[in-house]
Amino acid sequence: MTTERHSAFRDAHTDRTSAREVPDTPQTRSPAYKLAFDDQSFMCRDELRPVRLQLELLKPELMLEEYGVDSTVVLFGGARVPSPETKDKARTQTLADLSKYYEEARKFAYLVTEEGLKEGRHENIVCTGGGPGVMEAGNLGAEQAGGISIGLNIVLPHEQAPNAHVTPDLCFNFHYFAIRKMHFLMRANAICVFPGGFGTMDEMFESLTLIQTGRMKRVPFLLFGQAFWEKIINWDALADAGTISPEDLELFRYVETAEEAFEALHNWDGAGQKRDAIPGR
Repeated sequence: MTTERHSAFRDAHTDRTSAREVPDTPQTRSPAYKLAFDDQSFMCRDELRPVRLQLELLKPELMLEEYGVDSTVVLFGGARVPSPETKDKARTQTLADLSKYYEEARKFAYLVTEEGLKEGRHENIVCTGGGPGVMEAGNLGAEQAGGISIGLNIVLPHEQAPNAHVTPDLCFNFHYFAIRKMHFLMRANAICVFPGGFGTMDEMFESLTLIQTGRMKRVPFLLFGQAFWEKIINWDALADAGTISPEDLELFRYVETAEEAFEALHNWDGAGQKRDAIPGR
């Protein structure tokens, strides 16, 4: 979905084609003669990093705007979390046990997408990292509900393709982690964090830091799997040490199921829920 703009000037596509059809001479074969924006070697120079950063910010922004995506519900979670059907192949028993969160991510994305379709607008579109595991589950749930979803993939040293359930027109690839994380949060109406590893924790802590410091508005911030997260992170020790404020523990809420998370989205009071009020504590 693109927006055609009228201009009296000759467009870049036309000149790009024309420049490739010029007579073959020593001058036209020189790298200096290539159009700057059509010269990959030039665009990949270290000095052009600021331009590449700008392009990675601008391309998804324009395409999401043209598609009509107004807001998102972001799902962070581990790429290694297996589906219930493949949990027997998991490398550890813990990963096999975490497969239940694959299913909860799928169901949650389904519920969010189903509600959005009733509104008839592109609000609260499910957005994931576009990879396997929990990310795949989120895109799958949106697809099963008959809606669209976003995938923000990134180039990694090992070969990786986006999961098959991301809406193709909303599947983006990144070089810069920092710009990718900006796109996760720029339209976020809610952030949901499932069990995961370094990448998931990086995304979680950056998001919490932005909210804690007032650089981002408070949104529903849901951590799936209280037992997992309290084993991994001693939140109370941070508060006891004074490195965070006790009030910072109210920025997020634990949930266990898709239904509980969906209800939390609709009952968020802007400051979360005190952990003492969470059932089971």
